Amino acid sequence: MTEKEKMLNQMLYDANYDKGLLKEREIAKDLCYEFNQARPSETEKQAVVLRKLLGKTGESFCITAPFWCDYGYNIELGENFYANHNLVILDGAKITFGDNVFIAPNCGFYTAGHPIDSDRRNQGLEYAYSITVGNNVWIGAGVHVMPGVNIGSNVVIGGGSVVVKDIPDNCVAVGNPCKVVRPITDKDKETCFDR
Repeated sequence: MTEKEKMLNQMLYDANYDKGLLKEREIAKDLCYEFNQARPSETEKQAVVLRKLLGKTGESFCITAPFWCDYGYNIELGENFYANHNLVILDGAKITFGDNVFIAPNCGFYTAGHPIDSDRRNQGLEYAYSITVGNNVWIGAGVHVMPGVNIGSNVVIGGGSVVVKDIPDNCVAVGNPCKVVRPITDKDKETCFDR
């Protein structure tokens, strides 16, 4: 089994020394660089680069530079996806975003992790667990989503949160570690912001 096959099957794999994976990351980083160097007014050029880089996109999507990822082909964007500045996606495993997902600045989605024991970690081994984000989700500024997390639909993740466990549908969740603080209700249609 190749290191890439191990990576895609959520097994420990050699991320640091495997020539095939190193080359794939180099190609993705070059495309990220090309995207990030385009002028903000060059939206068509940016879209072409992202469609070349990413595994799947909807018809309508926008990522505001700078943006970085590891492979690109493991990232799937739903319709009306928007990400603000400084999005980082470590996509050793699949990351799927539903429709109408809004991501604030300085957020990260990390499928990659390392063994706790230093012997295996120092060998360059890591794992990658998939992340899924449902439909109609707003991710606040500075949120970090860890390996293997599923975020439901109709969810708001408060700014600065570190999401280490699954978040169910129809709720507001916040904190480090991120926890559900309340459901989203019809009363939320009466105000823009609830402290």
